[in-house]
Amino acid sequence: MADWFVTLLRDYPPLALFLTIGAGFLIGRIRIGSFSLGSVTSVLLVGILIGQADISVSGPIKMFFFMLFLFSIGYSVGPDFFKSLKGSGAKQALFAVTLSALCFGATLLVAHIFGYSKGETVGLFSGSQTCSSLLGVGSEAIEKSGMPASTIRHELDIIPVCYAVTYIFGTLGTVIILGNLGPRLLGGIDKVRLQTAALEERLNQTSGNDDPALIQAKRDVEYRTYMVSGSFFDSPRSARAVEKYLACHGLEVYIDRLRHDNCISVPRYDDMIAAGDSVVICGRSEFMVRIANFIGMEVDDRELQSYHVARIRVLVVKEGFIGRRISDLRKDEYMHGVVVRDATRAGKPIEFDYDTSFRKGDVLTIVGREEIIDSAAAHIGYIDRPSVSSDLVFVGLSIFIGGLFGAITVWINSIPFSFGTSGGALLAGLLFGWLRSRRPTFGHIPKGAVWVMNNLGLNVFIAVIAIESAPTFVSGIKTVGPLLFLAGALATMTPVFAGLWLGHKIFKFNPAITLGCCAGTRTCTAALGAVQTALDSTLPAMGYTVTYAVSNIMLVIWGLLAVLLTP
Repeated sequence: MADWFVTLLRDYPPLALFLTIGAGFLIGRIRIGSFSLGSVTSVLLVGILIGQADISVSGPIKMFFFMLFLFSIGYSVGPDFFKSLKGSGAKQALFAVTLSALCFGATLLVAHIFGYSKGETVGLFSGSQTCSSLLGVGSEAIEKSGMPASTIRHELDIIPVCYAVTYIFGTLGTVIILGNLGPRLLGGIDKVRLQTAALEERLNQTSGNDDPALIQAKRDVEYRTYMVSGSFFDSPRSARAVEKYLACHGLEVYIDRLRHDNCISVPRYDDMIAAGDSVVICGRSEFMVRIANFIGMEVDDRELQSYHVARIRVLVVKEGFIGRRISDLRKDEYMHGVVVRDATRAGKPIEFDYDTSFRKGDVLTIVGREEIIDSAAAHIGYIDRPSVSSDLVFVGLSIFIGGLFGAITVWINSIPFSFGTSGGALLAGLLFGWLRSRRPTFGHIPKGAVWVMNNLGLNVFIAVIAIESAPTFVSGIKTVGPLLFLAGALATMTPVFAGLWLGHKIFKFNPAITLGCCAGTRTCTAALGAVQTALDSTLPAMGYTVTYAVSNIMLVIWGLLAVLLTP
């Protein structure tokens, strides 16, 4: 039975991937007290176990899902990322340079203590620091070292073995330290989550805590039904006269529907309203609580109030709308029946009243009947209409353009400088996510789709790595000895713990940013996923992006220097 199952997985590698993902997520849900492995760590461990069956997962599937993950990260944080560059971007770049230098120092010291050769040092550095790009560059440096051909061959052969042995802990150790121990070392998981939520609120960034099963009890815009009565309606009044009457008492509302002689209609401004009629009135909630005092008691008329209203976000760009007060805009025909639910400026909520005017770039959420809302939005600016579908043209071409840019390599004194296709996908997500926030007429990706791209993309990437490297991990231990695993663990843990201290004490980052910066400098995307899961937030990606880009270059330079300094 066991042989049949192993053969099945070898013949159908996608089944091994699905098993790894499913079992990994299942184990990741298990909690012992406040501790859990999390999905990323669990997928990695399950993949190593399943990978002992020597399963070949060929093709570009690993990089496809990895680039999808990085793009989704960039897309999520892009609007806030460019704003953060003005403040903490330079500090994050300096952090990456400093911590990558510590990675170099720790690896070189460990290699010296254990007496490793150039090839073993390259494998140790690239694996323990999860810097896969150093494999090719380090191998080229050894080929040009001038050593005898037989020695060069031996050194080149030992590199992938050392890499496989040290990479497992390089990834798994970083994931566990940053995802599980990191928040506790920075003040405790509850405190770090509170600090993360506070920074999210300042940035107006959506938290991963948006549970679709929860809704706000308070409604800023309400639609209520009233039975018309009172002395004002001793004789029939036009809809416009009723609205003016309510406005004179400080109630800026609209009559949205009318039941007259048992006929339901959308009233024109000159339609007459008489005592005994029922009307649906819409407006902001602070006005609605006083309506009954002037127009009659509230009633339950399900038929009258059974109709759809639209709620859409609009980016303010039209000159005819910019700078005008809400009280003046109400007089325009296209705004009749349209209520401004909320507004943001530079990502922060605006407290507004009827003397408020809006600027170019403000984002309004407006509510009204479907037939009038599009007309109003056309006079305001660009519509960001909610949708369940994703703009896959945007996703595909954005990742292609980013990957194309990342594939460009510039050589300076035999040292390659390149973002790589994965780094290009991250940059594409940042840029195009920011562009969408500036002009939301393209590139819509629902939150659920972003979640799938993020979690499935990362965990398929981790699963493939674990399954592919599992067999060589065991054979590598036999070839170079178990002490290499210990050496790799020391080279991994030293800079990670140092990075947590640096970010907290010296650079004084928010804990979520510190954890993201450490993951970015380590170029360990799995650790970023673990941190985001632990904090239930995408905020750590704000620290990951700059440090990932800088460290991708710095680690290659430090790695080459380590080869040159190794006897």
